[in-house]
Amino acid sequence: MPFTKVQPEKLSQTVVRQIELLILRGVLRPGERLPSERDLAEKLGVSRPSLREALSELQARGLLATRAGAGVYVAEVLGSAFAPALVQLFAAHDEAVFDYIAFRRDMEGLAAERAARMGTDTDLQVIAAILGRMETAHAKRDASDEAALDAQFHMAVIEASHNVVMLHMMRSMYDLLREGVFYNRQMMFRQRTTRGDLLDQHRAINIALQARDPEAARAAVARHMDYVEAALRAEKRAAAQEEVARQRLEHNAEKS
Repeated sequence: MPFTKVQPEKLSQTVVRQIELLILRGVLRPGERLPSERDLAEKLGVSRPSLREALSELQARGLLATRAGAGVYVAEVLGSAFAPALVQLFAAHDEAVFDYIAFRRDMEGLAAERAARMGTDTDLQVIAAILGRMETAHAKRDASDEAALDAQFHMAVIEASHNVVMLHMMRSMYDLLREGVFYNRQMMFRQRTTRGDLLDQHRAINIALQARDPEAARAAVARHMDYVEAALRAEKRAAAQEEVARQRLEHNAEKS
């Protein structure tokens, strides 16, 4: 018969599995500090020796890291998604920027479609709340806040898709975007017309999600990313034209 005796599981292994799942599902994020040993043991209902054993195993596996005098943190595992040489290559070529936008259009469109179908009511409340904060930042004309909330909004949609592979892959991509590898998001939020258009596009995504309309959600994301692409192309074209104008000015000055 295909049965084996059930073995009682050590408390430390139960703790390991719980923390693993929180990291896998994106609840615990890279760089996030865990509660103190005493507080965490109390929250989990285990002894501190059992907790230490679990944390030690997770550190050995590279999921947690200890910072001297600061506590235990979720490891920065996303940094390994792209080699530094590849990140530098992305930053050096415009082709990568527009491929990145195309990639986001496809992946976030799929995420929005899934979120409309599979997101919980709480997921949709989170998305709506972030949009509300975007509207507040927009009224204050705070480009840096709007840019940060833009990333939070899109990540909330991806989280609502409930696909852990997509979640970690896109979180890694957004880390590169936050570092300015592909383009400077804040620049887009400094122009009045662009800021208003971008906010309206996020509203459209939220409306489709709240209506649980998968096709409309995907189409709203596509329109948003098409707009971002067009704005970036216009910005790069203007920069190139300005460079030509500067060269003409310098050349004329030399001749006079």
